[in-house]
Amino acid sequence: MWAIWWVWIVAGFALGVLEIILPGYIFVGFAIGAVVVGAGLGLSVLGGSLPLLLLVFAVVSLVAWVLLRRTLGVRSGQVKLWDRDINDN
Repeated sequence: MWAIWWVWIVAGFALGVLEIILPGYIFVGFAIGAVVVGAGLGLSVLGGSLPLLLLVFAVVSLVAWVLLRRTLGVRSGQVKLWDRDINDN
């Protein structure tokens, strides 16, 4: 089951949907990693061994998360300004 390319693609899209439901740029790196592994299996670039697939998944997910965090994350110097208190009526 781990060597079936479309399982990785479906898992990647499921993680993408989960990212839309629970935003925060947490699952999008995993989604990109799963889609890349699925594409690598589909194009016969990656072998079917589970340790290799998990290693590629982990590395691609980490790189995607770091790049997305750098481009879409909190900017340095960005400050949250509070206009009102939750206890004020």
